[in-house]
Amino acid sequence: MGAIQPKVGEPVFDELALRNVFRIAQHITQNREDAEDVVQDAFFKAYSNLAQFQGQSKFYTWLVRIAVNEALMKLRRRRPERTVSLDEDVKTEDDSVPREVADWSPNPEQQYSQAELREILDKTIHGLPATFRTVFVLRDVEGLSTEETAEALELSIPAVKSRLLRARLQLRERLNKFFKKREKSNGAQKPSSGDSNQ
Repeated sequence: MGAIQPKVGEPVFDELALRNVFRIAQHITQNREDAEDVVQDAFFKAYSNLAQFQGQSKFYTWLVRIAVNEALMKLRRRRPERTVSLDEDVKTEDDSVPREVADWSPNPEQQYSQAELREILDKTIHGLPATFRTVFVLRDVEGLSTEETAEALELSIPAVKSRLLRARLQLRERLNKFFKKREKSNGAQKPSSGDSNQ
């Protein structure tokens, strides 16, 4: 027997959708107030345009598409000199795919608490370009399928896969740099036994 799924209009569905859409909006806009505005606008637009929902996709996917569009419009209005296009390719800093995987020994989980790791990961995700961050959040954070993500963003499945790969590679590269830098600074800060008596 499968798990019971909440239905549209049920309080449980509304609460889950509200929380998930807010989280997505906050990841994209990187601002709590903007995310709250996005959620309000997205739910209002969904309610106002309910007659246009044809049932070809899940209601939640349709709602996410509206919220993503609202969040991206909010970004464009906030930074008019830097428009965000879901069709634009973004290059990595060195214009290549990172090949090297850092040796994280000791394991980051041994050095940092879960809260610290969560904060580091959130900051790293927020550093991604919006085009990659949006795909990464929908797929890897919110758990939408590739097909649902493609539908929500109005992208092809290969475009979603490509952007997700690039997002993951950029995250890995940035996390490698962060942990290497942190390891070096921690090694430099440890006083030797002779230095402590100065």
